[in-house]
Amino acid sequence: MFDHIGIVVTDLKAARRFYDAIAAALEVQTKENGPDSFQFGKSAEQPIPYLWIGTLIPSYWVEGSKAGRNQSHIALRARDPAMVRAFHRAAIGAGGKDHGPPGRRKGVPSYYGAFVLDPDGNNIEACYRGAVAEAV
Repeated sequence: MFDHIGIVVTDLKAARRFYDAIAAALEVQTKENGPDSFQFGKSAEQPIPYLWIGTLIPSYWVEGSKAGRNQSHIALRARDPAMVRAFHRAAIGAGGKDHGPPGRRKGVPSYYGAFVLDPDGNNIEACYRGAVAEAV
């Protein structure tokens, strides 16, 4: 649905540790994109869509914007509920803060997800949608 999304972080090393951990849990990859940023996506063979993560201030930001001031929310697709749980464990282990443990959400049919705040407070979600989610 999207081509790319970009978020600005205050500490690239902490962000890289967090996103490397959740990339492994979700079976995707991170890759270098220069000294001030990296990308989070499927693979070199399938580079789009991707999430750009860096410390550079984008030219399109309005005056007064800064990393961590405007929380972003990004939902990442998981293959199954086990992958959602792996994402949550990896994110917490890499410095993330729990913002909603793995589980079903009231009023959302066929959904199983988890929410974690990254080191800058962005709300990163992993979710699975499917019949198995109803049974978990």
